[in-house]
Amino acid sequence: MPLEGVVVADFSRVLAGPLASMTLADLGATVIKVERPGSGDDTRSWGPPWTSNSSSYFECANRSKRSVVLDLDDEEDRALARELARRADVLVENFREGALARRGLDYESVRAINEGIVYCSISGFGRRAGAAMAGYDFLVQAMGGLMSITGTEDGEPMKVGVALVDVLTAKDATIGILAALQARSVTGRGQLVEVNLLSSLLGSLANQASGYLATGRSPRRMGNRHPSIAPYETLRCKDDVIALACGNDRQFRLLAEVVGASGLADDQRFATNEARVRHRDELRAALEQRLRQDTVDSWSTKLTDVGVPAGKVGDIADGIRLAESLGLEPTVPVGDSAPPQIRHPISYSETPVVHYTAPPRLGQHDDEIRRWLTEERTR
Repeated sequence: MPLEGVVVADFSRVLAGPLASMTLADLGATVIKVERPGSGDDTRSWGPPWTSNSSSYFECANRSKRSVVLDLDDEEDRALARELARRADVLVENFREGALARRGLDYESVRAINEGIVYCSISGFGRRAGAAMAGYDFLVQAMGGLMSITGTEDGEPMKVGVALVDVLTAKDATIGILAALQARSVTGRGQLVEVNLLSSLLGSLANQASGYLATGRSPRRMGNRHPSIAPYETLRCKDDVIALACGNDRQFRLLAEVVGASGLADDQRFATNEARVRHRDELRAALEQRLRQDTVDSWSTKLTDVGVPAGKVGDIADGIRLAESLGLEPTVPVGDSAPPQIRHPISYSETPVVHYTAPPRLGQHDDEIRRWLTEERTR
C-alpha cells in the first residue's frame, strides 16, 4: 500500500476532514480518529438513515479508521493527544481558530515537538478575516456563487444535491497532504497545509469563474443547459427526458441524422456550436419534435451506437447498476455486518486498494491506542 507506515492523527469531524483522512486510510495509512466523549463526531447523530453502528452519513467518511475518545479539556487526555501529534506523520483538523492553540495542539506547538509533521488545517473561509465564520457546506455554496448558477432560469437558487464543497475540499486537502509528504521525503521537514471551503469552491468553478473574469459578468442559472455548448441539456422524449451532450459539430451532425432531421446540421442557425448556442431555443424545439416520437431507452441506444453522448436521467441506484454493468466494481464490503460502501475511486496497477474495514464504533480502540501512547511516552 502506498502509505503503509504513515500515521495520521485525525482531529477533524463532519465531512471534509474525515473524507480526506479516509482517503489516506484507503491508501494504507494508519488513521487514528480522535473523538469527543459522549457524542463523538457530529455526524454520528446525523440520521436517518441509520446503520447498526451509527448514521450512514458518518460511515461514508470514516471506514478503515481507529477511534479513540479523548477529552481535550482534560489534562491527561490532552497529554495523550499531544503524544499522538508527536508520533504522527500527518495531523488533520478543522477546529475553530484558536481552539487547538489553547490546548497546545496548534501547528506551531506541534511542530515544536515534531518537525516532520504535515499539519493540514481545514476551515470554512480561511484563517484570517473569515476565521470566525462557520464553515458549513450549504453556506459556502450560497455565499461562494455555486447556488447562483444552479437551478432553473426562472426558479430560486438551489444547492447541489450533495455536500459538494466539502467533498471538493477533502480532495484538495488530500492532494496537499500527499504533496507535503513528498516534499518531506526530500527536505526532511513537514509543513502547514491550509485549505478552506470557499477557495476550494472557487477553484472548482472552472469555466464559470473564467467566464466572469473574462467579461465582468456573473453567469446565470440555466437549468440543465450549458453556457457555451448546445445541445448540452435534457430534452423531452415520448416517455421522459434524455440527457444529450454534443461537444462538437460532428456529434451534432450524427444526432441530426439519427433523429431523421439531417438538414439541421446544414441549417445556418445550427451548423456551428456558436450558432447553436445563439439559437438554442429554436434548436430545442426542432429536436424535441423528433425525439417525442420514441422513448428515452430507444433514443439512448441509437445515439450511443453512433457515438453521440446520450442517456437517461437515472437515480443513484441506476448509477451504481450502470457502474456494475461496465465492470467498474463500484461497491466494496467492509465487514462487521456493515453495509457495503462506495469503493476508493482510483485503480492502481501496482498497489491496489484491497483492504477495507468497517467504520469504528465510538471509542472502539480506546484501550489499544491509550496503551500504545502511554508506552511510547515512557520510552
